[in-house]
Amino acid sequence: MLLIDASVYIFRAFHALPDSITGADGRPLNAVHGYVGFLTALLATTDETYVAAAFDESLTHSFRNEFFADYKANREQPPADLVNQIGVCRAITEALGVATLSSPRYEADDLIATLAAAADEPVTMVTSDKDLAQILGSGDILWDYARETRYDAAAIRARFGVAPAAIPDYLALVGDTVDNIPGVPGIGAKTAAALLSRFADIDTLLADIDAVRAADLRGAKALATRLETHAEQARLSRRLATVVRDIALDAAQRDIARRAPDTARLQQLCDEHGVGPRLRGQLGLEAESEAI
Repeated sequence: MLLIDASVYIFRAFHALPDSITGADGRPLNAVHGYVGFLTALLATTDETYVAAAFDESLTHSFRNEFFADYKANREQPPADLVNQIGVCRAITEALGVATLSSPRYEADDLIATLAAAADEPVTMVTSDKDLAQILGSGDILWDYARETRYDAAAIRARFGVAPAAIPDYLALVGDTVDNIPGVPGIGAKTAAALLSRFADIDTLLADIDAVRAADLRGAKALATRLETHAEQARLSRRLATVVRDIALDAAQRDIARRAPDTARLQQLCDEHGVGPRLRGQLGLEAESEAI
């Protein structure tokens, strides 16, 4: 099973490529070009039967904002030129035979986690988001495609110093500036890993602050005070960092069997958006036209 965090690669393409890449009507198609290049190259490397791409339907709000208003509040609003290309990217994804999912309430990570939780085979998740590391099981892979790096559970432990399942506890301590998760002030990566090597999780740690104070850690007394002072913030941070694995998806949403590309639909989309020959060629349309 191959699960793709599509929004990550749309954003990356938009910021990496110039807005001088446009359709025939002059509207920017830089994100579309970069994303399609990524997706077609990815699909060419896999023979997975089950493939899905998850999209962030709302770029400014999720259920996490209901209990922490400042979640991702540090991010700038996405520009209209980017937002206008997301629907095109999704339509092309579907026309290439890949199932797509989105939700007005949940994030792409949550949708991927829900599909992965129900899988009866190893899952490869294509993303640069470390949050999804928390669901890695035996045989699963987190594939940071742009950096050409694949992580299994052992590689996640080597990178962060904790097991995949402990990633939410780790982020509860160190925070995450990308998502505006506060964490505990003054606790960095090494200290967080050291604490979680001694305590099973945040709950165990916060339930025994005296043990932290007596631990053989540098600055243990000050560390215990920080944890005591920011205990609720740590719990909140873990809740923010924990992906949802039990979204109620219907049968159609769970049907992610890969299908043959719909050439007619791809042609229609290219015509609608004034796509040039280079992108059509990546979609396999140019060769077909020549054959005809």
